Amino acid sequence: MIIVVPALEIGVLLLSGKTIGVIPTVLLIILTGVCGAWLAKKQGIETLRKAQQQMQSGQIPGETLIDGLCILVGGVFLLSPGFLSDVVGVLLLVPISRNLLKPFLLRVIRKMIDRNRFTIIR
Repeated sequence: MIIVVPALEIGVLLLSGKTIGVIPTVLLIILTGVCGAWLAKKQGIETLRKAQQQMQSGQIPGETLIDGLCILVGGVFLLSPGFLSDVVGVLLLVPISRNLLKPFLLRVIRKMIDRNRFTIIR
């Protein structure tokens, strides 16, 4: 998996370079990075405010923390060069697709906790 994903990214970048040209490909990579940083910042600030409001009202911001994690990871994917990572980044940043992914992520986290591969420090 560590070798497959970068190889796929390079293949897509090469195909894009052949199809639309090198300069448009580089400009697209830069554009997705800038837009990704802006979107991650916007979504991150909204999520931080939501978590603060929940904590002030005495609620545990569990789902909001999952949103924050998705936004962080999505932002990192969008900042890394490559179109496949950009697709994953957008899916994690856009609230509609993120809400569809959250139940899956929660199941994965619960399994990690059950197998003692995830430690909660209190």
